[in-house]
Amino acid sequence: MKVTIVSPERVLFEGEADGVKVPGEKGRFEILKGHAPIISTLSAGEVVCSGAEPFTLSVKGGFVEVAEDVVSVCVEAAE
Repeated sequence: MKVTIVSPERVLFEGEADGVKVPGEKGRFEILKGHAPIISTLSAGEVVCSGAEPFTLSVKGGFVEVAEDVVSVCVEAAE
């Protein structure tokens, strides 16, 4: 899957991932290849991308959109 994680300031991650775990408002969930289209708000927690280039980011909140194996995440990164 193609994953892009951005903050208001810059692109934080752009690349391929096998899975993405996000802290949804109603609980943590994982996005895998073939996931149904979704838009969800995110609460404070960690966004974790697994695959060839693992990436983890602590966030204060944001939202995620999934469509056709493209995951777009807009977050406020925790410092």
